[in-house]
Amino acid sequence: MTSHLSDLAAFITASPSAYHAAAEVARRLEAAGYTRQHETEPWQPQGRRFLVRDGAVIAWRAPSTEQPVGFRIVGAHTDSPGFTLKPDPASTAFGWAQAGLEVYGGPLVNSWLDREFGLAGRLITRDGEVRLVSTPAWLRIPQLAPHLDRSVAEQLRLDRQLHLKPITGLGAIDLVAAVAATVGLERDDIDGHDLFAAVTEPPAIIGVAADLFASPRLDNLSSVHAGLVALLASGPGPEVAVLACFDHEEVGSASRSGAQGPLLESVLQRIAASRGWGVDGYQRSLAASSLVSADAGHAIHPNYPQLHDPEHRPVVNAGPLLKVNANQRYATQGPSAALWHRVCRAAGVPTQVFVSNNEVPCGSTIGPLTATRLGIVTVDVGIPLLSMHSARELCGTSDPGQLAAALSAYFEGADHST
Repeated sequence: MTSHLSDLAAFITASPSAYHAAAEVARRLEAAGYTRQHETEPWQPQGRRFLVRDGAVIAWRAPSTEQPVGFRIVGAHTDSPGFTLKPDPASTAFGWAQAGLEVYGGPLVNSWLDREFGLAGRLITRDGEVRLVSTPAWLRIPQLAPHLDRSVAEQLRLDRQLHLKPITGLGAIDLVAAVAATVGLERDDIDGHDLFAAVTEPPAIIGVAADLFASPRLDNLSSVHAGLVALLASGPGPEVAVLACFDHEEVGSASRSGAQGPLLESVLQRIAASRGWGVDGYQRSLAASSLVSADAGHAIHPNYPQLHDPEHRPVVNAGPLLKVNANQRYATQGPSAALWHRVCRAAGVPTQVFVSNNEVPCGSTIGPLTATRLGIVTVDVGIPLLSMHSARELCGTSDPGQLAAALSAYFEGADHST
């Protein structure tokens, strides 16, 4: 588990944005012998392949059989809630240089106060070149001192337009120009950018017994990393193994690289077509397919236990979660729950169930979206966290490795009778 955590920490550090995460997955796949498949080129039916579209990456390996077989898919997402840099972000106020940020998804905005952070993402040049960038800790959102407003110590309310503008220095600073300069470009070279707030404090093992892991972006790089490790570590199975890491889950997945878009469906169709399965063969393969949607879930919070279901109180280091919701906020149903239990038994991994308190709204993830689009058996799982959607989240040290072990058994086609 120590080696897995060290590798997870390195993966997170290399992935300050969804675009960096996709690039890091691609780098590791290529190092393991996978070949990049360009979407504009003819599809290759054999071998181990992957493609990257913006902040999404899909990888697959197929058995040698030419007969239609099912797909075993692990789904995850590369993005995390936080902030993006506005198109023209620079401003000054009372001698301070500031940056305009737009809230991305549902972050715990208070967790970004008085925390130094950088910017990470991509620049698009005049000639269409995409350059990945990551800056040092240039920004900080300063909190108001209680001497100026005593109420902030009792009940903090943040106006997302007025109170979340970080300072970047003194005087007038062209932040986009400064970012461009980190990769040797001029401001006039840049025609577009997608830049996200990025925590620069590295992941760390903490706790008296060193059994806790604190890090940015555990939601959901913990699942992306586990799926990648499982794909590379698992032996060949009887079906097509697919790792699908989408972008934009935190804002609803409705994009060309999100789970609501056509990317995964297009990849599966082209795999089937390249192998000569035909329309009927493709539909037969879908009927024999399954998806494990891996996204972080909630551990019971010791300070707020009343917000959890009294009979379902997951704890860290007790195994990944099986996530259940009767209203299909999670896609788990009886057959897919049974599949997950068989996989965990085959891997020797414990698992625990998360279901919401009836008085507390339930979040959602890519599982229901993908199940709706493809019509395949789907189960939602993930490691338990505290401080989900914080700038820095917390998990147990053993859960990430246990998730990877279970996903590896799934890719290998864990015995359905186990």
